[in-house]
Amino acid sequence: MKEKRLSLKAKLYLSLSSIAMVLLISSIISVMEYGRMSSYVSDMIADNVRSVNVAQKLSDQANEYNLAVLAVVGDESSSIRPAFDEDVFALRCDSLRHSSQNLQIMHLADSVQYSFAAYMLTSMELEDVLLSDFIDTRTWYFERLQTRYNRLQSDIDALSDAIYDELADNSVSFEGAFYRSIIPGFVTVAVGLLLVMMLLFFLKSNYADPVYGMLASLRNYRSYGRDYTLSFDGDDQLAELNESIREVTEENKLLRKRISAMKNSRRDKAE
Repeated sequence: MKEKRLSLKAKLYLSLSSIAMVLLISSIISVMEYGRMSSYVSDMIADNVRSVNVAQKLSDQANEYNLAVLAVVGDESSSIRPAFDEDVFALRCDSLRHSSQNLQIMHLADSVQYSFAAYMLTSMELEDVLLSDFIDTRTWYFERLQTRYNRLQSDIDALSDAIYDELADNSVSFEGAFYRSIIPGFVTVAVGLLLVMMLLFFLKSNYADPVYGMLASLRNYRSYGRDYTLSFDGDDQLAELNESIREVTEENKLLRKRISAMKNSRRDKAE
């Protein structure tokens, strides 16, 4: 049974298709990797930004309440403690605690809750302090309540700093993810160039050189009458063409010899 051979066209198609497939697969991997890492790190950065805003709201809410208490202490005409939405404050603390997997941020969020509880417990003394004849309200405010408030703000600031640090780390991770995602692109380019060089070498050694060799041998045959002796390894149409040219040149040489012999025979008879 005759072995099936790849044609010249099939070999070229196979070579070019292999290069295209490698480039396509590498490009898809690069895009998918960048999309995955970009989405993951972008979500983390967005969570950090939201956490920064929530921490700022905690600070503003506590500061607003503390100033309201100070206004009551300075006025002394009211004995009603200012309203404060403790549930909103607690929910914001919880959201910060669960918005990150960073243990430091979780512990700092707990510290804010503890400081907040101590501050609110002390602020509840306000009405009794205002009604008392033995306690100086300003001394109570600056020595007790303000101390609790400073501790609360210090914990909120520490929490904000930790969130900012995580945001900075995630930004660096995003940059690293970008560079990691373009590595497949560089690999694609390198592999593509390597395959192109291999393809050029393949075309030169298997097709360009044989074609130039056949042209040179034909030129020597036609111009100088030399034998067509070119041979090269191959099993495609180019090798078949070379053998056909060899057969044609051999037949042409035999034909020339017969014609020359016939001419010589006629010349001898004429003489």
